[in-house]
Amino acid sequence: MKKGSSGLTVEEYSHLADFFKIFGDGTRLRILVSLQEGEQSVNSIADKIEMNQSAVSHQLRILKHSGLVRSRREGKRTFYSLDDHHIELILKLGIEHKQEG
Repeated sequence: MKKGSSGLTVEEYSHLADFFKIFGDGTRLRILVSLQEGEQSVNSIADKIEMNQSAVSHQLRILKHSGLVRSRREGKRTFYSLDDHHIELILKLGIEHKQEG
């Protein structure tokens, strides 16, 4: 498949667009920013962003499926964290851009 000047194929651009769409939801962004503080349980996240646990769990499933967060089970509790430093960097740059503009 032919690659553009960035080195990405048309299909890769499509996947990248899907990746950025995940950031297009305010609730998901609030969850991601909360996770910048480190690993947290669903209840902890829900308390911090003042939402019910069910709604937070639903958004966390989307974020996990999209590869933005990872989970770890400890007994009956599940803890979530950002998948890697790239996600934190994207959030940091986005917040800085908004604060400057």
